[in-house]
Amino acid sequence: MPELPEVETIRQDLKKYLISKKIKNIEIVLERLVKNKKNEFLKSLKNKTVKDIRRVGKLIILEMDNAKYLLVHLKMTGQLVYSSKKTNLAGGHSTGDNPEFERNKYSYIIFTFDDDSKLYFNDMRTFGYMKVVNGGELVETIESYGIEPLQKNFRIEKLKEIIKSRKINIKNLLLNQKLVAGIGNIYADEILFRAGVRPDRIANTLSDEEIKKIFNSSNTIIKKAIKARGTTFNNYVDARGKKGSFVKLLQVYGRGGEQCNKCKNKLTKIKLNGRGTVYCSQCQK
Repeated sequence: MPELPEVETIRQDLKKYLISKKIKNIEIVLERLVKNKKNEFLKSLKNKTVKDIRRVGKLIILEMDNAKYLLVHLKMTGQLVYSSKKTNLAGGHSTGDNPEFERNKYSYIIFTFDDDSKLYFNDMRTFGYMKVVNGGELVETIESYGIEPLQKNFRIEKLKEIIKSRKINIKNLLLNQKLVAGIGNIYADEILFRAGVRPDRIANTLSDEEIKKIFNSSNTIIKKAIKARGTTFNNYVDARGKKGSFVKLLQVYGRGGEQCNKCKNKLTKIKLNGRGTVYCSQCQK
């Protein structure tokens, strides 16, 4: 699943190409991926211009020139692919070394802009969605998310309050989007490794020092991952020659049974709340 760094990379890329473009046409192939009535969705967006592109957690927000907002959530396997005569961009779920920039069998919503460039919303498992909301609904949506690394609301005091009041394992807490926004399985493992905290530790047993390490690690890992353009498209090179390279920096995620880069101990893989989880029993306590 694309996490905060991947979604932020998509947002930054699309913002360079979609701002001030008018939507000329919208084709909806699979209506259940649209969380509005079809006619309402089309009326709200057709012949409207993109003013800005924002993000909260893993949710992309396109602001239109009619005080409406298009919410885009990629969920497990969603992709946004932008294609024009001069530029091809892809972001989201990885499809391997050669992402497609043309329509394919998973292209369920297709936007055509006034310059004939296109934006494809692809989703192999169809868990993702698009939804048009007004300003009030947008505020409600944003307020439903928890604090987010690198944002003003991500304060050590607030994180401490959240952790100290909950009797769930710390990894599950970090994955709860209503508590902490944007972190998924990849970065939860990496954050906890850097902080030296086992993922199965019960949150309210953590010391102030351990919470401080999680706070600092969250900011550091997410910042590095954004700079590296994330992990999902690690084999993908876009039209500007950049690729997601954080996979090269992964210390524990996906490395169960391999040697810890720090202490050379064998990394342990367990299932935690149904998710594959990797940690070092020597480096994390």
